[in-house]
Amino acid sequence: MSSDQSLFSLSGKTALITGATGHLGSVMAEALASAGARVLVNGRDSEKCESLSAALRSKGFDAVPAVFDVSDRQAVVAFFEQRGAEKLHVLINNAYAGGAGSIESALPESFTQSYEVSVVASHFLFQQALPSLRRAVALDGDASVINIGSMYGVVSPDQRLYPDAESANPPFYGAAKAALLQWTRYAACEFGKEGIRVNAICPGPFPAQTVQDNSPAFIEALAAKVPMGRIGRASEIAGPTVFLASSASSYVNGASLMVDGGWTCW
Repeated sequence: MSSDQSLFSLSGKTALITGATGHLGSVMAEALASAGARVLVNGRDSEKCESLSAALRSKGFDAVPAVFDVSDRQAVVAFFEQRGAEKLHVLINNAYAGGAGSIESALPESFTQSYEVSVVASHFLFQQALPSLRRAVALDGDASVINIGSMYGVVSPDQRLYPDAESANPPFYGAAKAALLQWTRYAACEFGKEGIRVNAICPGPFPAQTVQDNSPAFIEALAAKVPMGRIGRASEIAGPTVFLASSASSYVNGASLMVDGGWTCW
């Protein structure tokens, strides 16, 4: 039996995380790197990708920029063609695009954009990554895909928390995340037999620091909705990420892991 520490080790493994320079993405990238993985830091902004990669390397970790737009299919194909026969042990689909809004005001294009980035781009990226994921299974016995969903892919937001409908978490966000969770279940059933596990993490209230600084009343109201009585700290996404990426979750497939302080338990 492996030791507790080695269960969570990602030493010798390579992980690609999309949207890696964002609020939670950067934490997940560092979590994977600190567990021993070589992290491919994806985003559209080359300066941000290089900055995060450099920051991780300064801590003794292995990280390199992987600059491309996940919604640009030619760029995705080119990225994997450039990598050639390299293994990919972990793929985290974390990229998202969209703003706030309500059903009354949301444009159809907002639904299309959110769905394209959350679901269609994740699907195409997975297809292009399949040879590398299969190579990881063949040589090292395991590969893990982690889709970043949301509690709002499972439940709806309480609009009473927001000052007005136009600042609320939007319906196109929840619809896209719910679709990604269903795609996760489909993929888990199709590829589990190959040793490619597909799971999702559903973060709860993890507001960005700017929101915490600028909207203390909103944060207080948000925290009051959580059974644990507080919002999530960004660092608290690290453990679930490493768990699903590592052999510690070797028999976990098709799961949606709620990391929400109990929000969806009410």
